[in-house]
Amino acid sequence: MHNHRQLLKLLVRRILILFVVYQISRVLFLLFNRANFSNLDVKTFLGGALFDLSAIGFINLLFILLHLFPGNFKYRIGYQKSLKIAFFAVNLVFIATNFVDLEYYKFTGRRSSFGLITAKGMEHEIGGLIISFLQEFWYILLGFILLAILLWKALGQAKFILPVEKLTVKVIFKQIGILILSLGVGLLMARGGLGEKPLRIVDAINYSSLGNSALVLNTPFSIMKTAGKKETLVDPKFYSETELNQIFNPVFISNPSENPIKKNVVIFILESFGDENLRRGFTPFIDSLATQSYYFKNGFANGKVSIDAVPSTLSSIPSLMNTPVISSGYSLNKVYGLPKIMKKQGYNTSFFHGAFNGSQNFDQYCKVAGFDHYFGKNEYTGPEAFDGSWGIFDEEFMQFFNKKLTSFKQPFFSTLFTISSHNPYKVPDKYKNKFIKGNRKIQESIGYTDYSLQQFFKAAKKEPWYNNTLFIIVADHTSSEPTEKKYSTNVGKFRIPILFFDPSNPNFKGVQEKNFQQIDVLPSILEYLHIRDKVVSYGKPFTSDKNYIVYYLDNIFHLIQDDYYLAFDGQKAIGLYNFKTDELLKNNLLDKDKNRAADMTKFIKAYMQSFNERMISDKLTTQ
Repeated sequence: MHNHRQLLKLLVRRILILFVVYQISRVLFLLFNRANFSNLDVKTFLGGALFDLSAIGFINLLFILLHLFPGNFKYRIGYQKSLKIAFFAVNLVFIATNFVDLEYYKFTGRRSSFGLITAKGMEHEIGGLIISFLQEFWYILLGFILLAILLWKALGQAKFILPVEKLTVKVIFKQIGILILSLGVGLLMARGGLGEKPLRIVDAINYSSLGNSALVLNTPFSIMKTAGKKETLVDPKFYSETELNQIFNPVFISNPSENPIKKNVVIFILESFGDENLRRGFTPFIDSLATQSYYFKNGFANGKVSIDAVPSTLSSIPSLMNTPVISSGYSLNKVYGLPKIMKKQGYNTSFFHGAFNGSQNFDQYCKVAGFDHYFGKNEYTGPEAFDGSWGIFDEEFMQFFNKKLTSFKQPFFSTLFTISSHNPYKVPDKYKNKFIKGNRKIQESIGYTDYSLQQFFKAAKKEPWYNNTLFIIVADHTSSEPTEKKYSTNVGKFRIPILFFDPSNPNFKGVQEKNFQQIDVLPSILEYLHIRDKVVSYGKPFTSDKNYIVYYLDNIFHLIQDDYYLAFDGQKAIGLYNFKTDELLKNNLLDKDKNRAADMTKFIKAYMQSFNERMISDKLTTQ
């Protein structure tokens, strides 16, 4: 049994080495994303260790079997070399995902899932983006290679005594017993202990303070828990239908007394234009335009990634799942958003995105949403302006956009999604050193997109349709790296600029203090243009006295009402803060302001139930 015990010791050693590597990965994750985490304690890291053991146990169940299966074949040199290579390769692939998230987390705000890591909706550009990623973050690749070399050396080899012992019935039974016991330990690790249910992603909140779940998790665990699974919503049934509609009813009826105003509508969705970039010199044009616009000082995104912004802004559907609506199992649900609403009013409708066609599934969404036309990189005509990895530079694509608008019959409804302020943040060579670089790489490209927008307006002013157009500017989400601590909280992570500009209406301007979100754009357009209709909208018009914001991240529902922010884990409230006086969310008022917490919890429960029920039953329209 000496040789068998040697293999058991070798297996234990290899598992412990993996555990150490996972701890190193967590420390690196914290160092790379330190600005996003606060209020750390020992419990966070103890919880992290539990999730690490779960991932390691699940990944290595087969290797426990291969190390300890009864028989003398295991002691052959060729078998042991193959076993070491397989153990190393499989575990290294999963460890690599932890290294990817050192930087990728900055863009998504959560650990990568199977869908994110496989880049669904980005098949065309993923090759170029990976090359760009490796070039920009070469030090991560270098560190990973160094770790891989050290891991290979540390895994070691078993030292056997030859000749091997004879296999007797007693020896075989002992080896079977060790195997069964080892597999039991592995299964216990994989399920996360003796709890009633196996460890789940959502359980990370139990081991951390609000906003630190990603630090407790590891990427291999998140990927394995989401691999091969379509996210399925569950009706929580908090309220009866009557109670639900009294608390929150998403059916919005616009019934103006005036006739519709047949203004053109142009929406700009600006990539990564977090609120932290404004009024700091990076966006002189938008700063100036805001003074002539109806500007929402407390603007919020309803998601953390670009793919969330389109259905939120154009269909008034927030992203209240871990999977973006566009790429979820509910992506083909019938929707009645702005494209169909405006088309019904006689508008020509179009969507522009300068990236590769098919990027982020926007073209598929446009078909479901009912746009007449989709214009991507393939449809672009004009000077050569490919940025080398992502698509057409913003300036040239916006000029193309302007020419196409001029060719459309009025009234038209059109949306343009910019791309240049997306990683790798390329700026045309002719503009090198023209824009303020700031202390974040994105800020130079923010300045370039702002300049591109200025050039668009300069050209558009000369067109006959300009004065008969309502322009709306909204960001898709915040920037990847916060510039101030207040932008790293669960409130600050979603602050974006939103403004409405009507050049023919000088009275429609001013700074609005109300909370306003992407899903409020649709009902606001209906009210402003006096469009009579009945729609399912999870937002509210800008004239409403309601003052709520809802978004979802890291398995937590986030609700803002007036000056207060509530975090809800799907069953109960876990935090209440006055985000106006407590920007860093340090003073939890959950036990001090129980009435407010109860009222906000009641609302978010109804909101969540309404969303889930309508998504499940495909009732996002009133028809």
